[in-house]
Amino acid sequence: MAGRSAISGVALLLFTAAIGAEQWPGWRGPRGDGTSQELHVPTRWTSTDNVRWKVPIPGKGHSSPIVWDDRIFLTTCLENEEKRLLLCLNRSDGRLLWQREVLKAKLERKHNLNSFASATPATDGKHVWVAFLQGANMQVACYDFDGNKVWQRSPGEFHSIQGFCSSPVLYKDLVILNGDQDAEAWIVALDKATGTERWRADRPNRTRSYCTPLLIDAAGKKQLVLTGSKCVASYDPDTGKQIWIVNGPTEQFVSSMVFTENVLFLTAGYPTHHLMGIRPDGQGDVTRTHILWHDRQAADYVPSPIAHGKYFFFVNDNGTAGCVAAKTGERMWTQRLGKHHSASPVSAGDLLYFLDDDGNTFVVKPEPRFELVSRNPLGEECYASPAISHEEILIRGLNHLYCIGQPGKAAQGE
Repeated sequence: MAGRSAISGVALLLFTAAIGAEQWPGWRGPRGDGTSQELHVPTRWTSTDNVRWKVPIPGKGHSSPIVWDDRIFLTTCLENEEKRLLLCLNRSDGRLLWQREVLKAKLERKHNLNSFASATPATDGKHVWVAFLQGANMQVACYDFDGNKVWQRSPGEFHSIQGFCSSPVLYKDLVILNGDQDAEAWIVALDKATGTERWRADRPNRTRSYCTPLLIDAAGKKQLVLTGSKCVASYDPDTGKQIWIVNGPTEQFVSSMVFTENVLFLTAGYPTHHLMGIRPDGQGDVTRTHILWHDRQAADYVPSPIAHGKYFFFVNDNGTAGCVAAKTGERMWTQRLGKHHSASPVSAGDLLYFLDDDGNTFVVKPEPRFELVSRNPLGEECYASPAISHEEILIRGLNHLYCIGQPGKAAQGE
């Protein structure tokens, strides 16, 4: 009996550890909305305190790191050599395991706040998918975990004066990318195993946008939702068929949407700024019927928002953060954080993490009254959104990747 109890105890510990550690497999994590279910994530650090490791990253890029077990994947661009790279690092110490040149091409025209490696990779634990621009063509490539290229395909041309940023989204056996642009625009789904095109959806307004789609379960079905190209729209991710559309509310969009309390939330954009709550249970044109509320104060353009419980939280590019009630749009609070924000907030347990361009992370409670838990400086410029996995926070600075961990704890998996 004692032996059986010991075995059961070990099994319980292993099970607890397993469910406590989430992967961070793509843009904005396991659910595509910036949320982590992990509970023991650091809340205080500096450039030296609680930094488990810090490693230099060659080149530049605004893409986020992704994590699967003991592997970290990151894209970057060696601008002087015009090379776009995929890096694979060891999660326990940041050691570079391998790097691959995905492509070499003339540097595209871009906005000064964009980069030449802004699309975050995606992984399913066996393969990694990346996207870059090569001349006038979007390029998508698939690698295995040993760094072998499995395939590379171009789903079509891409034209935008602000550059490229289309992070791949994985769904079943598909890899889906947004091709909103100032030309014939589309969303495309490629076969994960071969790169063969499985479906293509026309985007109606031929206008550049930079939004990564979000997958949600709503109205009894799976929906692929995104802003961009002068509209908000939902698609069947299995077929690419449009389910519903909201016209407007502006021309261009960057941030991804989030979803809670059966409400989709957007914050956008250019040339006008908007916060909006939408019911996702319509069919066809629902512009006049499914907008729950609309607010144009302090909305943001680049950083994506985050949802927690009954509330949406956001920070605009100029550092003003806010909280609104999901169902009504009631403004609960507005508070200035950093000078300028490019990264999208993330959450772990009952805390929100807002990273500004100067490398300060503001930890805030997700409550209807503003409460700052801590302000954590790294002392290095940061434009990429953080990743959370295995009770660690990965923050990409201008020149380094930081792994933030709780003091006195070894990295899980060592």
